[in-house]
Amino acid sequence: MATSAEPKYQGLIFDFFGVLTFNMVEVISYFEDREGLARGTFLRGWADPRGQELFRRLELGEITQTDWNTGFAALIGVAPDDLMARYLHDAFPAHHVLKVARQARAAGIRTAVVSNSLGREPYDPYAGFDLERSFDAVVLSEEHGVRKPDAAIFRLALDELGVPAERCLFVDDSEQNLAAAHRLGITPLLALDEVVAARRLRELLGLTDE
Repeated sequence: MATSAEPKYQGLIFDFFGVLTFNMVEVISYFEDREGLARGTFLRGWADPRGQELFRRLELGEITQTDWNTGFAALIGVAPDDLMARYLHDAFPAHHVLKVARQARAAGIRTAVVSNSLGREPYDPYAGFDLERSFDAVVLSEEHGVRKPDAAIFRLALDELGVPAERCLFVDDSEQNLAAAHRLGITPLLALDEVVAARRLRELLGLTDE
């Protein structure tokens, strides 16, 4: 519920992975443990130029998720079968933040999700979140051929929300993405812990914890 004071912000944009889901550092650690990998193996693969290119091309929709499974599996030394599903097995909903998103929307604040997408086939990481009905706008990088931190993806979200940048909040777990949004005039909020992020959002938006 909103307080009597009119909120400063009219728009609220969320990253998906690590903000509307469990913290991705934990998700990666659980994946490594299940696969019998040394801690840090996944992030070393991600930091490798080949890994960076695989993620970039997947997020832009230039390769399929199956292509990514094959390429990234070779980098980190695991089987490729359904690798994305195995990797994201513990990316469960961040219920505290999702509750704030519902409260904000009920209070008249326009809400959006902007995600560097990881494909939807054969594994759909967005399944079960009902994003299209739960948010006013959903901008997935692969559908537009543009990814964070490119300013164009934030402009797409602002256009779909119909909210000026200076009246909008953006929540992400990446400082690079937050800096890019801030350069457009969007207020950034770093979210590494869902309980802390939810509390801070309520403070900024004038929402009560009900």
